[in-house]
Amino acid sequence: MKSLINSLLLSISLLAAPLSAQEIQPDNPFPRVKFTTTHGEIVVELNRHRAPLTVKNFLKFVDIGSYNGTIFHRIVPNFVVQGGGYDEELQEKTKGSPIPNESGNGLKNKYGTIAMARETDPHTATRQFFFNVQDNPSLDPEDGWGYAVFGTIVSGYETLDKLAEVESQPFHAATGWRDYPTEPPVLIRAEILPPQ
Repeated sequence: MKSLINSLLLSISLLAAPLSAQEIQPDNPFPRVKFTTTHGEIVVELNRHRAPLTVKNFLKFVDIGSYNGTIFHRIVPNFVVQGGGYDEELQEKTKGSPIPNESGNGLKNKYGTIAMARETDPHTATRQFFFNVQDNPSLDPEDGWGYAVFGTIVSGYETLDKLAEVESQPFHAATGWRDYPTEPPVLIRAEILPPQ
């Protein structure tokens, strides 16, 4: 009887699980996400075949609206535009658990790709991401771990270029951050597009 009750409780908890805990568009190997920013729109196509764990993690945050109202807090000319971690008041967003580094998946840090930001430890990526604004082979795995690319822009390159042109400060006194934009662009909304 106890076993039956436990099975019933497990079934109920699974049915009550939030949508974000489930696989999003599980039969779509290349889900698309649209970013609406203060500088225009970008649509990225994610690669579930090459970076399944990274894509699942990223879509989870998109699905619950956790990227909405965040800023691009690091802009390095001719290098990267990074965001997804802080709101407009510079409050850090909930990170969740780190994910395994999938940088050895064959995808390269080329212009227009989206990749996961991380700390020095290779397996510390949580929610922050960056766009490569030029080819960055130094971020690819060579003798060690690289930065995991998990998708590419399919429309909105002009928006990426506008973001990359935003002036940034070498040092931001209030936070101690480098390359902080003078007027941080905002990611107004990120949304999962219907399968094509």
